[in-house]
Amino acid sequence: MLESINEGKVMRLSQLPTGSRALIKEHEEGDFRLTLMEMGCIPGEPVWIEMIAPLGDPMAIKIAGYHLSIRKEDAEKIFVQLV
Repeated sequence: MLESINEGKVMRLSQLPTGSRALIKEHEEGDFRLTLMEMGCIPGEPVWIEMIAPLGDPMAIKIAGYHLSIRKEDAEKIFVQLV
């Protein structure tokens, strides 16, 4: 239901609950941007939130056909659009 309420809304990856699906829109500028892109977090790529640790950090996501664990502070730098 969250997806239908917020569909099309751009938000930070770190704000999404488990099970959400979204498309990466952009990244914050900074040194870590290239690293994110090398990990497959490129604009237009679909991402699925598989799991979030009990204290909210890290997050397990599925992107570009593989599983990735990402820290919450890094997920804050990725803007996504719910689909």
